[in-house]
Amino acid sequence: MICHNLKVIEMMTAGSGLSVGFEDLMIHGVSIDSRTVKSRNLFIPIIRELDGHDFVEEAISRGATASLWQKDHPNPPVHLPLIYVDDCLNALQTLAANYRRELSIQVIAVTGSNGKTTTKDMINSVLQTTYSVHKTAGNLNSQIGVPLTILEIDQSSEVAVIEMGMSERGQIDRLSRIAQPDIAVITMIGVSHLSSLGSREAIAAAKLEITNGLQDHGVLIYNGDEPLLTHAVAKINKPISTFRFGEGDSNDYYAGTMLTNSEGSFFTVGDDSFHLPVLGAHNISNALATIAVATILGIGPNEINAGFSKLIVTGMRMEKIISPFGYTIINDAWNASPNSMRAAIRTFEDLTGYGRKFVVLGDMLELGEQEEEFHREIGRHLDSAKIDYVYTVGSLGNYIAVEAGKSFQNGHVRSFLDKEALTKALRDMVNQDDIILLKASRGVRLETILKDLL
Repeated sequence: MICHNLKVIEMMTAGSGLSVGFEDLMIHGVSIDSRTVKSRNLFIPIIRELDGHDFVEEAISRGATASLWQKDHPNPPVHLPLIYVDDCLNALQTLAANYRRELSIQVIAVTGSNGKTTTKDMINSVLQTTYSVHKTAGNLNSQIGVPLTILEIDQSSEVAVIEMGMSERGQIDRLSRIAQPDIAVITMIGVSHLSSLGSREAIAAAKLEITNGLQDHGVLIYNGDEPLLTHAVAKINKPISTFRFGEGDSNDYYAGTMLTNSEGSFFTVGDDSFHLPVLGAHNISNALATIAVATILGIGPNEINAGFSKLIVTGMRMEKIISPFGYTIINDAWNASPNSMRAAIRTFEDLTGYGRKFVVLGDMLELGEQEEEFHREIGRHLDSAKIDYVYTVGSLGNYIAVEAGKSFQNGHVRSFLDKEALTKALRDMVNQDDIILLKASRGVRLETILKDLL
């Protein structure tokens, strides 16, 4: 993690006003939360729902060495070690960008509408067979999370795998320029954020901002089945190499034979065979991106399989949970878009060896003017020969139920507006050996029903 005296930190944040008597104090790492601050951290008072400036004195009392202070905030505690900056978020990002330049490390940046967290986890697991790797923890992929991830990188690390998320244009550009990746990965282009970006073309352009900070002679690995990407990549005027992965055999990395079951996926790439112990054929695409990264970094098939075998995927992504009552829950409730929901349903439909199958689907958010039709399409997509019951929650989820009700038996489709009623209905119906799929957008927080289901 970053370790410097305050005089250096003042320069690296483009700050000013540090009292001379504090210049030699050392900081070890940074924190934006006074509740979890560690000894000798630099506290950065970010302004969100709560104003971090209200907690500066508490952070220092808990062991922080010093704090930043935004110049437009009154009444700074002048008796404490403070560095004054124009904007605390910008200062955090500037500090991270300058620290990145100090690191002798390969940075791999991962973005995409779906699959970026799972792909990050796969890349990390595979590269750990050969390198000392630092990766984004959980879902710290935001304008705050990425700088914090970079500032946690140890000087001894050889590779960093950094996930980048966005909600509007310009955010991936900023994160890419901070991280200055050597390899960039775009998993796919979906329809999430249509409400803010307006079109899939705009979403593709926003994801391609990841190349703006890509090092000269770096590598871009992208989904070659997506025309919006292939056409745009051809216009990039920058000295980089590109590799494509996907289903089509025109890609540089594609799966030959494939078999998926409850043990994961078995597939080939060229003459090499791989086993991915994660539910869902859609994860083969994420594995292909991982294989591309590993190959570029000199890692062979045996090590790749060894990395896959030890893979631990960030929670709420096709997470299999056995309840004390004997039924199984597939918790895929971290987020949802039409693409990811269809993929989860397809995987769920193909599972064998269980009793009855229940899908529990909630609202998909940020889909713009077409949100009703996207939900109706999911309802039409559900196969009554492979799924026994459909339960939905939320006003948008109701559109799924309306369409599903046209092909399912009476009483096998139910729609709820609140999760409490949904949970009670599920508990009354589900039996030992049954299996339940949970899928909805992050804002629904569908995973909160797990406590009662378990």
